Amino acid sequence: MKSFFLPKYYESKLISEVKNIRTKQEKRIDYTPTKLKIGKLNFYIPKYFGFCFGVKNAIEICYKTIEENPKKKIYLISEIIHNPNVNIDLKKKGIQFLQESTGKTIIPWSQISKNDIIIIPAFGTTKENMEIIEKKGIETKSYNTTCPFVTKVWNRGNQLAREKYTIIIHGKPEHEETKATFSNFIENTPRIIIKNETEAVLLSQYILDEKKVDFEKKFKGRFSKNFNPKKDLKKIGVVNQTTMLAEETQAIASFFEKIMEKKHGKNQSKKYIANTRDTLCYATNENQKSIKQLLNLEIDVAFIAGGYNSSNTSQLVKICEKFFDTYFISSEEKLISNEKIIHFNMKEKVEKIKENYLPNKKEINILISGGASCPDSVLERLLEKICKYYKQPIDKEKIINNFLLKY
Repeated sequence: MKSFFLPKYYESKLISEVKNIRTKQEKRIDYTPTKLKIGKLNFYIPKYFGFCFGVKNAIEICYKTIEENPKKKIYLISEIIHNPNVNIDLKKKGIQFLQESTGKTIIPWSQISKNDIIIIPAFGTTKENMEIIEKKGIETKSYNTTCPFVTKVWNRGNQLAREKYTIIIHGKPEHEETKATFSNFIENTPRIIIKNETEAVLLSQYILDEKKVDFEKKFKGRFSKNFNPKKDLKKIGVVNQTTMLAEETQAIASFFEKIMEKKHGKNQSKKYIANTRDTLCYATNENQKSIKQLLNLEIDVAFIAGGYNSSNTSQLVKICEKFFDTYFISSEEKLISNEKIIHFNMKEKVEKIKENYLPNKKEINILISGGASCPDSVLERLLEKICKYYKQPIDKEKIINNFLLKY
């Protein structure tokens, strides 16, 4: 696997070392969690968490670009990844952002010149943005950090487009990756974005000629020009925003397979729906499978760290909160004291204060994890802060040596 050169302050002595030991010594398909015992605290950490390949690649390119171009103006189209700590650090080092994550303009394209550097985020960007950049004569090959697994979805989608399939995108319509995916298919390819299984059911009504919802009102702004649901849903393929809940994308694809069987019969149905299971991101899959290994444990409290607009992080929170008291935090700084925490409520999309969040027991089981854009250093500081509140000293060298004895 490729090695990346990232700023040292994104790494950590304990968390990174434990991760490296397991990665080197175990088979990739081993999803059992890591247990670190520190006094009366048992920390459970999923096998896979934190920076994925695409994130490491994007961060490396950003810092390398800053180092190699001290006299040039450097711009990011939007956040490089959905992690506030990383984006704030890049701003401090002089990188300017052209757009907010919502697409709202911060710096207009008219202010960008041929001599400027434009970095493409890990989510990719739209064809429209790339056309503007190309017209200005700006070279992007060295500064395109689009995740290869996002590009894989685009390539597979365009293969389907050439075979006259309509593309159904399972994703969040407001997310940069979904917007980029929607945009990067062959021109005039019929395509539509759906959020969930409920919307898949609504679309199926057009396939089966059943009672239909008001299509244009329900899916406003989420389908291609001249999209005709009666005509364009005859032959379909499902792809996804790579950070969605993997099992939900699979459920949607399986649902449409059954709909096509109902419409055309089992023997003929495969002509009308493409098998696209190979577009699921490996990191999203591994992180979700890893955290599910903890669901049968008696976890007292769970902390998931990452950007609040991070899709992959929010999926981990969704998995955990059905089983444990779970707190979605951007960093360890949200643990204000041993009695008070500020956490993100996904349903209401606001931060909330919770008091008495730390359990008081003889022995306490704590789950900590981070999304694909969360540095190991954040999790280490989180672990340290929790230990401080419980007055449990940490001997990192001893923990690492004891851990090595298992391997």
